[in-house]
Amino acid sequence: MMGLIEVQAGGIKFNVDDTLLYTETDEWVKVEGEVVRIGVTDYAQKMLRDVVGVELPKQGVKVGRGQAVAVIESIKATAEVYTPVTGVVVEVNERLKEEPELINKDPYGQGWIVAVKIEDAEELKQLLKPQNYIEKTQKRKCRETASHQHPLNLYRWKGRLCRRLRCFKLVKRYS
Repeated sequence: MMGLIEVQAGGIKFNVDDTLLYTETDEWVKVEGEVVRIGVTDYAQKMLRDVVGVELPKQGVKVGRGQAVAVIESIKATAEVYTPVTGVVVEVNERLKEEPELINKDPYGQGWIVAVKIEDAEELKQLLKPQNYIEKTQKRKCRETASHQHPLNLYRWKGRLCRRLRCFKLVKRYS
């Protein structure tokens, strides 16, 4: 049963599922035997805002730990989703092609992105427990606000950025 922890970091409220594992690049991981289901955290989807498209990998593709396995497009940015384990893609969430907004509506449920059959279960030891993820996210958000850098190293910004704000703000979008 999923237990959500409500967290606040730098004025942003987000939820962390206490039954999952996390990466420092804001992916969540649900271990299901030899398979891990991967998605992006509530924090990441809030930073992206409205998700408008998702590029998914093909089933059967071999992926390496740290490799980009999907791309999320939003009205604000484009973000790569990285796999935290080495293995083979055994399932992709085809619903996201027609309903990419599921990532915003239910990031820990119907908004999952890919399932990977793991090659080496030892890689799971590198993942963060919920409390560690919360602490790292809060510390990172404080540093970003103080240094005026925008969060999440996985984002490539579209448009010009305004540095006069506490945090970067998108001031122009490309169609």
